[in-house]
Amino acid sequence: MKPPCILILCTGNSCRSQMAEGILRRALGGGFRVESAGSNPSGIVQPLAIRVMAEIGIDISGHRSKHLDEFLTDQVETVITVCGNADQACPVFPGQLNRHHWGFDDPVHAQGTDEERMEAFRRARDRIRLVFEAYAAGRLESLAK
Repeated sequence: MKPPCILILCTGNSCRSQMAEGILRRALGGGFRVESAGSNPSGIVQPLAIRVMAEIGIDISGHRSKHLDEFLTDQVETVITVCGNADQACPVFPGQLNRHHWGFDDPVHAQGTDEERMEAFRRARDRIRLVFEAYAAGRLESLAK
């Protein structure tokens, strides 16, 4: 039997959902399948997202930007949207039991020097990390009962 799938959705699947996927996958460990996708995928994973995730020991350099349609026939147990556009465009997946929306600012739109842009990505990563690590702790605690 396949582990439950938790699907994290964003519009472009290039930054926020990719970071959330990496953070949640590490926080949950085995027993879950964590994926991310987009309603209008950009086709890339943002290089600055890859860099700021490496700073906390998570390698997302092998991730790819995917369309949510790739998961329409999967048994997706939980859908989590991390941007408003994806929340509005999100279909219902077969077997879906849970849906959450936690919106985060998109650091891709940050202006300024390279360091200022990196800081925007770090802020987004750290906010995503707080929410998704708390979610993982709750999921793991409920399994332990």
